[in-house]
Amino acid sequence: SSAASDVYKRQLTKRAWQKDVQVIVEGPGHMALNQIEANIKIQQTICQGAPFYVLGPLVTDIAPGYDHITAAIGGALAAANGAAFLCYVTPAEHLRLPDANDVREGLVATKIAAHAADIAKGIPHARDIDNRMSDARRRVDWEEMFSLALDPEKPRKYFESAPPSNEGTCTMCGKMCAVRTVNTITVSYTHLTLPTIRL
Repeated sequence: SSAASDVYKRQLTKRAWQKDVQVIVEGPGHMALNQIEANIKIQQTICQGAPFYVLGPLVTDIAPGYDHITAAIGGALAAANGAAFLCYVTPAEHLRLPDANDVREGLVATKIAAHAADIAKGIPHARDIDNRMSDARRRVDWEEMFSLALDPEKPRKYFESAPPSNEGTCTMCGKMCAVRTVNTITVSYTHLTLPTIRL
């Protein structure tokens, strides 16, 4: 049973520590989204604060071929609530041994989950790169966006596969790009001085 397993984890953790052996406790690989936070807190208590890692956890089982995404969703929530380590899951999980591309996709998804959790936990400077990316997007600086991306190759391939016909846009919105419109208006009115209003 789950309770018996929890007692066993606690006993093994204590025995290892008594012998000066480091411990990291393995958590679940499949768990409903609404159960993750409580599970992390319970496991941390049972295992007396030993580092706790999760295999995802996958939050749904209906997405074979996309288990790296379902695992990243669960992993972000688990890490935000105190999981010390995320075990990456590949798109090939439950289907076959992963190849190099599967491993890459799994690692990127897990890095996204870990980064999202760092932001949620308020880790100092975790958000800095996101702010730099937002500024690069505002300026439509493609090279800077690619350089800041967790996986610079993939966005570059997407962008270069369909180059925009209008500078300062992508092919998603073209001339209707909201960022382009705001930038155009901002440049057009930078010379204006607004009147001072005294209250």
